[in-house]
Amino acid sequence: MIQLSIYTTLGCHLCAQLEALVVALANQEVVLTRIEISDDDALVERYGIRIPVLMDNKGMELDRGFDVERLSSWLRERGWLDEAKLGALTTPPDKTPPVGAHQRDGRRFLG
Repeated sequence: MIQLSIYTTLGCHLCAQLEALVVALANQEVVLTRIEISDDDALVERYGIRIPVLMDNKGMELDRGFDVERLSSWLRERGWLDEAKLGALTTPPDKTPPVGAHQRDGRRFLG
């Protein structure tokens, strides 16, 4: 089990994105402890413009972890990255048209 802390604040959409990415890319169960920075002036000073910040159990931090490359590298360094999940997330979808699809006048039709 991976135990991480995330420095966040209410309504932070990037924090929600980071949480979803961590869970999606991890090779085991993730337990996230949310630390609300707005309750503490020192935390606001330290993390106010950096959130979301992810922290491992050794105190190592990751800023801008919502960037897939940065997050995957950080997880890989710790042995927590599921490479297959990363590949599935970053590989573009197959452009093969569905079976039975045809185009007429620039529009695609199924059937």
